[in-house]
Amino acid sequence: MTILYTHPIFAQHETPQGHPEQSARMKAVETALEDVAGLDRRTPEMAGYDLIVRAHPGAYLERMEALIPDEGIIGLDPDTAMGPHSWDAARHASGAACAAVDAVIAGEDKTAFVAARPPGHHAEKTRAMGFCMVNHIAVAALHARAAHGVERVAIVDFDVHHGNGTQDIFYDEPNVFYASTHQSPHYPGTGAANERGAGNILNVPLPGGLPAMDYRTIFSAAVMPALNAFRPELVLVSAGFDAHAADPLGDFNLTEPDFVWITEQLLTVAHDHAGGRVVSLLEGGYDLPALGRSAAAHVTALARA
Repeated sequence: MTILYTHPIFAQHETPQGHPEQSARMKAVETALEDVAGLDRRTPEMAGYDLIVRAHPGAYLERMEALIPDEGIIGLDPDTAMGPHSWDAARHASGAACAAVDAVIAGEDKTAFVAARPPGHHAEKTRAMGFCMVNHIAVAALHARAAHGVERVAIVDFDVHHGNGTQDIFYDEPNVFYASTHQSPHYPGTGAANERGAGNILNVPLPGGLPAMDYRTIFSAAVMPALNAFRPELVLVSAGFDAHAADPLGDFNLTEPDFVWITEQLLTVAHDHAGGRVVSLLEGGYDLPALGRSAAAHVTALARA
């Protein structure tokens, strides 16, 4: 089995008509996951500010709360929208991420998947961007360390876009390892190989159009040895399915079997070092049919662990 966290509020986060990060993404994922056997479905609570402030300063959270519109949609930047329900959705997404960490560390299951929006990996310490307002995976990693004493947390990000926010939050934190494979040059313009932090950042920038088998070869040669050398006690995943060949916001060539393969590689690391504990969070994915199929393939692989 694996634990699935989702909530109706995630479909209520408002974005402008035609925006790629749309509420239909939740319907696509939830419909696809209906056919996945062995899911323990749970509804998360909203994260308190005591959890989120570990990743984002209190002044930032106060500023974001003050911006919540009573009606309509405002733009936080050219890409990132906020409506009346958006901030609650973001806080529930962080709550789901922390609940997933609590559950796998308690031994309720070895793996969990958070199907939530808005995504999080572009949210920097004090800046909302790239569809993201709160960096949920950073909140989860810091919760694992603060609440459960986890010494070494690994975050692996296979979104087609570099997780600049996650890198920003953990750039000088040697006990949190961040590995990202991403298209380059591409939004947000970060993620060069020489961005190493305290030796805990591994960026693997890759060209658009790279064949899927070449991606697997590079992942095996670069990411896997670094993960095994770090010996994580918990593996967190930024699962960005915009790395799919059909996605309109990227130029990678991955398909469902590739996401299964990546998942199986990460499960191997978790089995060897982390007691099998993996928590995965939905990030990108904007072609709705491909998003649904990819999420289902990923979660099915998690459930087989």
